[in-house]
Amino acid sequence: MELLNPPHPPHQDPNRDFIPELGFRRQVDIPASTQLPGIAEEAGAVSAGDKDKVFVAVGKSVEKAVSLLQWTLRWFGVGKLPASQANAEVVSAYRREERQHLKKLLESYSSVCGKLKVKTSIISVEADQVHKGIVELVNRHLIRNLVFGAIPENCVRMKKSSSKASYAARNAPYYCEIWFVNKGKLVWTREASEEPNSFPPSFSSPSCTNSGSECASSETRLSLDEEENLYSRLREVSMEAEASKNEALAESSKCQKLESQAMEAFSKLKDFESAHIREVKLRKEVDEALRTTMEEQEKLIKVKEEVTRELQKTMRNVALLNSRAQQANHRHDEATGELKFLRASIATLQQEKQRIRQQKMEAVRWLERWRSRGQAGTAACNGFIGLVEDLPELAEFSLADVQSATCNFSESFKIGKGGHGCVYKGEMLGRTVAIKKLYPHNMQGQSEFQQEAQVLSKLQHPHLVTLLGVCPEAWALAYEYLPNGSLQDRLFRKTSVSPLTWKIRARIVAEISSALCFLHSTKPEKIVHGDLKPENILLDSELRCKICDFGISRLVTEDTLYCPSFRRGTEPKGAFPYSDPEFHRIGVLTPKSDIYAFGLIVLQILTGRPPVGLAGEVRKAMSCGKLDSILDTSAGEWPMFVARRLADLGLQCCELYGRDRPDLKPSLVRELGQLHLSDERTVPSFFLCPILQEIMHDPQVAADGFTYEGEALRGWLENGRETSPMTNLTLSHLHLTPNHALRQAIQDWLCKA
Repeated sequence: MELLNPPHPPHQDPNRDFIPELGFRRQVDIPASTQLPGIAEEAGAVSAGDKDKVFVAVGKSVEKAVSLLQWTLRWFGVGKLPASQANAEVVSAYRREERQHLKKLLESYSSVCGKLKVKTSIISVEADQVHKGIVELVNRHLIRNLVFGAIPENCVRMKKSSSKASYAARNAPYYCEIWFVNKGKLVWTREASEEPNSFPPSFSSPSCTNSGSECASSETRLSLDEEENLYSRLREVSMEAEASKNEALAESSKCQKLESQAMEAFSKLKDFESAHIREVKLRKEVDEALRTTMEEQEKLIKVKEEVTRELQKTMRNVALLNSRAQQANHRHDEATGELKFLRASIATLQQEKQRIRQQKMEAVRWLERWRSRGQAGTAACNGFIGLVEDLPELAEFSLADVQSATCNFSESFKIGKGGHGCVYKGEMLGRTVAIKKLYPHNMQGQSEFQQEAQVLSKLQHPHLVTLLGVCPEAWALAYEYLPNGSLQDRLFRKTSVSPLTWKIRARIVAEISSALCFLHSTKPEKIVHGDLKPENILLDSELRCKICDFGISRLVTEDTLYCPSFRRGTEPKGAFPYSDPEFHRIGVLTPKSDIYAFGLIVLQILTGRPPVGLAGEVRKAMSCGKLDSILDTSAGEWPMFVARRLADLGLQCCELYGRDRPDLKPSLVRELGQLHLSDERTVPSFFLCPILQEIMHDPQVAADGFTYEGEALRGWLENGRETSPMTNLTLSHLHLTPNHALRQAIQDWLCKA
């Protein structure tokens, strides 16, 4: 193995391996230049017997001398010595360094294979000569496929006998197939053979076809002079070849550089021509597209103008058709309303006829009973007013519940005060309620408590206040809470609230009449409120009214209305301006007493004035044709036919004698319900359910002739009621008939809306 070998220069002599295998490692006597006497003297001092030394003649040019020294070191292998002659520590250190270098080199090769997802394994061997080590690895590991780096094609013939590739091709086992590759190209393949030592004849040396011993014997016969001459000529040829090679490399480098520049310029020229052609083509396409776009834009402008004209024409036609359709729908709605009104009137007349017949029969039976039992009717009448304990369906609260809801009847929770008790606002049953606490020490308060609980627990109407429960310990009644106060507060604006419009006022009149009609139609006893006034008419969040304070109401039978023996025991009740004058004269409380108070309330709603002397003022204005002078202007501009109708109704109800006052019949209630809709056509009244006051989706006709929402009416009947929600008369049957015509009209109206 060779140690201390200096690094090889980048360009080695291609003729280096042509030196015959002779012992040239001896002294070469080369005289030094005469211009370097120092060097010559030193050379002369050297022992002439040391034939293994090599002398180099150098001149003044350092660059030439360096190249000459490098060639000498490469050629004679100066600086190399056998491993057996070197120091053991040096050899060991060199071995370690060589192994580390080999390990790093092999790891770099493995990383290349790893990047290509190829699994690798490494085998190595230590040998003095590389080509022998390769053959040893092939034999040891039975390698059958081997890829070998080959020398250039023009040097194959020159290095057949000495290169590692040729050695491997000659000495590798017969079963190993070897591929020789140079610069990524396959140069030659030594195929595997079935017989040993069957190699191509091209790899045999032309100068040594016999055995190695015969070649060695022929070489020994050469004389020393011939060797010297051969060496001299060989050296000259090598120097000339080196110079020629350097010149050729320089020229080749220049040519390659010029060719590269020419190719780059040619490529840029081609790219420029191609880009120019593309730009010209693209410009033509853009011009063509622009021209096409402008033509299409002109066409679109023309089409737009035509479509605009057609659209304007169509819109005029649509507007005309809509106007005609609205007129037709209006006529249809009027006809439908009139038809429904006629049907309802017919049904009402039939019911009235039946009611009169029943009243006649009851009057006959009553007359017979009265004759037989005398004054027994009084006890029967008073027996209708029972205690709260007899009402299991009414919720009963404890004193603690009521105190907790009102913070122990705190003054901050008080919202009203009357002659028989106070009203508090509280929270019960998960909602806001109004709690009316009567004075227990007042007998009138106790009577009022029992009376109001008895009446309201049996009644349910959209315009009557709902009683939620009672507390007998505290003599308290819990009602639903109505946030907008009383009608008295809104008419005279005792608080900073907006005034009621004429439509809302007309609707309130209709709602009061509906509630009174319901109370006066109950069977077998009619209910007379007895204390009807604006303070007892409350307004909810939607400004819909509900009548409250039934503490002094009375149950009046048909017998009481006509029998003088029942006219005693009833004292005058209610506020003086709203009390019935006839009641003060004869002491009889009848439904006409409520109608008198209702008339005054109607006139107050119309004028916004106090009740004292109001009927005379309105009658005078009506006779002079100056009704508009006394109307409440804060309600807006009243339609005169609505104002006259309400004024006429109010004056009729305020007649001094009860016989001259009108009865609140269902037909009158329906007429009043249409007044606030006279100036608007948003939702026709016959589209609204009388119970829910909402547009009906499943209109059903009941036996009373009225149309209701199916679900609401079924809920009414399922609660055990067999009376009409509107008239409170007993229904002849409980069957419902779908009103398909009204349902279709509602759907058409909703679609148009």
